[in-house]
Parts: sequence; structure tokens; C-alpha cells
Amino acid sequence: MKKIIIPLIFFACVTISCNDLFDLRTNGTITMDEVFTDRNRTRGYLSACYDNRPGLYLHSGAFTDDAEDSENKSAYTAYDYWYNTGLSVSNFSSFNLDGNIWTPCYTGIRKCNIFIANIEDAPIFATQQEKAGWKAQAHTLRAFYYLNLIKRYGSVPIILEAFDKDYNYVNEKKSPVGEVVRQILTDCDIALRTPSSDDFSWDVKDRQWNIMTKATAWAIKSQAVTYAVSPLFNDGIISMEEALDITKDALSNCLQNGYELWTEADGVNGYNAYAAYFLYNPDDNRAKDKETIYGGSRVTAWSLAGLPIIDGVSKAGPCPTQDLVDAYEMNNGEAPIIGYSDANRLEPVINPLSNYDENDPYKNRDPRFYATIFYNGSKRGTTDIFTYEGGNCGISETNIKNTPTGYYLRKYAHDNSTRTSNSDGYIRMIRLPELFYNFAEIAYQVKGPDEKINIGNGLLMSACDAVSAVRTRVGMPPFPAAMSKEQFEKKYRNERRIEYAMDQERYFDLRRWKIMKEKTTFVTGMRIVKDGENYVYHRFRFDSRTSSEDKYLLYPINLEEVNKMLKITGVNWQNPGW
Repeated sequence: MKKIIIPLIFFACVTISCNDLFDLRTNGTITMDEVFTDRNRTRGYLSACYDNRPGLYLHSGAFTDDAEDSENKSAYTAYDYWYNTGLSVSNFSSFNLDGNIWTPCYTGIRKCNIFIANIEDAPIFATQQEKAGWKAQAHTLRAFYYLNLIKRYGSVPIILEAFDKDYNYVNEKKSPVGEVVRQILTDCDIALRTPSSDDFSWDVKDRQWNIMTKATAWAIKSQAVTYAVSPLFNDGIISMEEALDITKDALSNCLQNGYELWTEADGVNGYNAYAAYFLYNPDDNRAKDKETIYGGSRVTAWSLAGLPIIDGVSKAGPCPTQDLVDAYEMNNGEAPIIGYSDANRLEPVINPLSNYDENDPYKNRDPRFYATIFYNGSKRGTTDIFTYEGGNCGISETNIKNTPTGYYLRKYAHDNSTRTSNSDGYIRMIRLPELFYNFAEIAYQVKGPDEKINIGNGLLMSACDAVSAVRTRVGMPPFPAAMSKEQFEKKYRNERRIEYAMDQERYFDLRRWKIMKEKTTFVTGMRIVKDGENYVYHRFRFDSRTSSEDKYLLYPINLEEVNKMLKITGVNWQNPGW
């Protein structure tokens, strides 16, 4: 292991200056011994451990029932394959949401393994407290990589040693999801037992943006056990009772250490609290943004998911579906649509308690609707948006700059963004609402929707209370009491969809709940015709998508890896259907 050669390219520094370069041989390499005898090289190697993290994607909604992409009719795009042609093992990485992350994640894991194995005895100028903090980061980061692997691949091999290039993998096997989650919990617990320091704590210091923290470790635990007991992954290794304990502890610890929901609206620019949060830069050392737990990537929504009236827009991108619009409750907390009387979802059954008006369908909806979707009659700044046929942002079946669904993405989009000045917002990797939701998702199954649970520090909370806390911050009524488990589950899943609309949480929730076939076989849109001063609304459905089959619940493992392991172990590692 100590003779492994490290390429020059691996240092995109997080905790040290990018100017602290290595003294390299003329062939551009150094040995592992030389890395862990130098303080800056050691910190640089920790930085390299972060290099393989999965990204965040503005177009996530287009791979779910939240959106239909405007490039849906363009041949050879990801959406053409996803909606019309279908994917195979050989082209999956080219046309899926985030490609094939098997190799990058295991590369990141291997780096973490090397760091964990070497840091304690490294003869560098560093205190034991610094070393402990760096090691805690590596443990949390390794857990993060494994979490992302199981979300996509399910069962995966657990590798905790830094094998050299000649290692024989004949004894390696795919471990059940529950066992991988056990390892994730172990790594996070090791990190959380580490005394707080400048290198690993609840705080985010200067020049520490996107490093692992104690809050991240708790959030990883919460998400990992929630996935482990979900329909797709539940193998009995993690019990519901254990998952409840972990999700409540994760929520409680983060609340006790200064994490809170964002509630501040932007009155100057007219954004409600939900909209304002996503437009705020989370890289502020938690001075104002106390909701973001991990990650933040700025987007260019004005161009890649923009309106045709914006100068320089390249495409409308992921356009919200009528299915998503129907999912938004009225501001009185009632669902406007409680079902459909036809198989194509074109004839909605209206909830008489909702005050929903089919001739004025965008009135009095959940405030998150107005923060997420541009619809006919909405505004961008002072400009009216008209999506009716022939309107300034009218629907189109062919032009990729115009919506195919009747709607555009507003979430993340700032009204002032232009081709010369991007003021658009940030996608977050992990947010505090997920900890409320994860607790609620487990609590209602174990204790029912209404039973109060002591989550710590004397705070009592039920599943309903946890979801209602997130709703309250946008002015939505709390969940009603005395719902059955079935009623709560339906309302909860819809609530989670709304809070994370157009984000990749929906992408994975559809899979772990095993509802892809039910929700994504086809989606619907709204075609509006202007008749004098009135609008006539026509629902329509898109063609069936090929990507709703059960095999899409898990990613395929790339053929090179499958063939290699089949030759070495005699076992076919490929996931079902691929």
C-alpha cells in the first residue's frame, strides 16, 4: 500500500489553499510515505477524498413524474432514451440522471480507507486533536459514499481496507443493504464520538464549505436507516424500532445544536420564505442559513430551465407536469384533486372541501406552488407570463425553448438573472426538513400518526407534528389528527413530494417506495386556449415512458465490473432485469 503511486491531478483543495502544491518528482508522482510525512500533503490527500462525491442536478425532476423535459422530442438526448427508447447496461451511464457512479464512489471509499489507515501514526506536524478531526471527516465521508451506492445499486460490497493494485478480489461479495447500513452507522458513530474541534464539529468555519460535520453524520444516519426499512431495501437487518430511535436522535441533536427551518421571506423582491431560501447562498458559515445541513451548488436556471422571453435562454428544460400541479394542496390544507375518473388522469375528481375552481386553477394554492412553478398568469418580475397557445411563453411540442407541459420551473430562478448576471439560487444536498420527514415516516409506522414521542431534551413530537413543523414555516395548516396509517401515508408522501419538488429526493423516493410504475408510466400536461377574455383548460397525457419498468428501481452495475467479478468469483453481480 505504501508504494502506491498518486497522480498529480487529485488535489482540489477543501481545507488548504490551492496554492500549497506538492513537491513532485519529474514524472509527477510521490509515494504514500511522502504524503503522510508532510502536513500540507496529508491535508491535501483528505481534500482528495472529497473529489468523488455525486453531484446535484437541476434536471432531476425530468426523470420523475414532476417534469417532462423540453428536449423530449429531440433524438439521442437522455430524455429520448428515458421516455421513448429505453436504456441498456451499455448506454445507461450516458443517459441516466447521474450516470454510473459505482467507480467514482469506490474510488472515494478507497481514498478514505487509505487516509483512515495512515493518519493516526502519520509523523506530521499536527496535534492529536487535528488528526482526530480529519479522521472523523474521512469516516463520515466513507459513510456518505456507501449511502449513495445503496440508493442506486442496493446490495454492494463493503471494502474497508486500502488494497493495492495486485489484490485478489476472489473473496469479495455483495453485502445486503442492511449490512451496508450497519457499516454506515458504525462510521458515523465513530465520527460522532470524536470530540468537537475546528476540524470536525457542529460549526462550519472559514474555508470549510462542504466538509463533513457532526450534523452531516447524523443526517447520513437518518437517511440510511430510512432507506434500509423502505419497501425496496427492507431485508430485516435494521428494525423499524431501531430506525425510529436513530431518526429521532438525528432530528433532536440537530435541533439542539442550532439547526432550524428558514422562515424569512424576501419582501424587497417579493419572494416567500420557501423561495427566498433557495435563492440564498448557503456558504455563510451558518450565520443566517441554519437549515442547510450539507452541500450547495449554484444553478443557471434562467438559461437551462428558462422562459423563452429571456435573452439567451437555451431551453425550457425540466417543465413541471400537471401531475405535480395537482399534487399541491389548497391553502386551506385540502387536496384539490382526490382522484381521476379515467385511466389517463384527464378527468379529475374535485374535492368539494377544497374550494378548487377548474376555471381558476392556480388560485389559493400552497405557497410552495408559487415559489416552484411559472404558470399562465404568473409574473417574472413585472413581466406577465402567458403559457396559453400563442402566448409569450406558449406551449410547444417542438421548440425546446418553450414548455411542452404548460408550465416552467421557477424554483431556484431569480427574476433578475440574465446572460450577463446570474442571480439564481442553490440546490442543497441535505436539508433539515428531511430529518423531520424521516422521523415522521418511521414514527407513523411504529407508533401511529398521533402518538407523542420524546425525541430528546424534553421535546415531544408525533409524526403529524414533525410534518406540520415544515408546513408551518410556509403558512400551511398542520396535518389533521386521527388519520389512519393509510391516510397519513398518502398525505405524507404527497407532502414530501411538494417540499422536494423538482429535486432528486423524488427520484429516489419513487424507487425506495416501489411506486415508479404507478407514478411514471406516463405524465400529463395542461394546454390552455384563450377565448376572448377567458381561458379554456385542456388536460392531455404524454406517451408512455419506457423507464417505469421494475428494472429501473436499481442502477445496473457497469459491464466491465460485472464481467471482472464473474471471472474472479463466479458470481453474477448484475442487478435484476439488466
